Amino acid sequence: MTTRRALLIASFLAAGLGFAPCSALRAAEEPLPVVASFSILADLARNIGGPRVAVAALVGPDSDAHVYEPGAADGRTLARARLVIVNGLGFEGWMDRLIRASKTTASVVVASASVAPRKLEGGADPHAWQDPGNVKIYVANIRDALIAADPQGAADYRTRAADYLARLDALDAEIKAKIAAIPAGRRKIVSTHDAFGYFSARYGLEFIAPEGVSTEAEPGARDVARIIETIKKTGAGALFLENMASPRLMRRIAAETGAKIRGSLYSDALSAPDGPAPGYIDMMRHNVKELTDALEH
Repeated sequence: MTTRRALLIASFLAAGLGFAPCSALRAAEEPLPVVASFSILADLARNIGGPRVAVAALVGPDSDAHVYEPGAADGRTLARARLVIVNGLGFEGWMDRLIRASKTTASVVVASASVAPRKLEGGADPHAWQDPGNVKIYVANIRDALIAADPQGAADYRTRAADYLARLDALDAEIKAKIAAIPAGRRKIVSTHDAFGYFSARYGLEFIAPEGVSTEAEPGARDVARIIETIKKTGAGALFLENMASPRLMRRIAAETGAKIRGSLYSDALSAPDGPAPGYIDMMRHNVKELTDALEH
């Protein structure tokens, strides 16, 4: 019997017995259940995981992870997960307790592991994703965690991660070119809270924020007075809201300084799918467009 004939017979037997090729079996399997602490990490996981993963975000679009209060449903979501992705650097103060309470057996990956954090008076600045160079580290950590959880998908995860890393390189070059077009004396921005330190360090903009790195603490009267005085001294003429923050404070600052509220930036959360920042790369491009439109002239 020839090899070709033997293979044909084996194929017919397999079909008659109800067997299926390996690819068909994999397609019939449930996607790997992955839980991300907030929307930006969920977007990265979907880009790297593709159809092999089903990703849920505990803190969704336009929501503030700093002040999030998890509920029983979040515990049930974690209990079903095979992989949990967290930012780390103190960003999700509630996450460790929730993981313990859920009794999940999922692996936990810290996306920011190996990032060199910005040092602040109260600890590390957790907003490392505002620098695309750091997000390349996030992508590598998530890729490796997905491979460990689903070794059969290793080739897919590596390919998708490599494609996304190339997109991040292109994004970084694009942002550098656009920020370079802003006159040096105009690169001062007031934002709702101090979430843009990594962006500032990479691209040479100065962000002034009435709140600290967390939105949990309301700024006091002295903090607001300091911001108003700084705006008057530096001539920072552009105020930006953030998608998850109340505009009340910024309106007060605008009224007392004459500076204009120029638009909305996305810092700690993506927009809804039909908004201007449904993915991480969309978010960064939206923010840069808002900044350059306000500061170039």
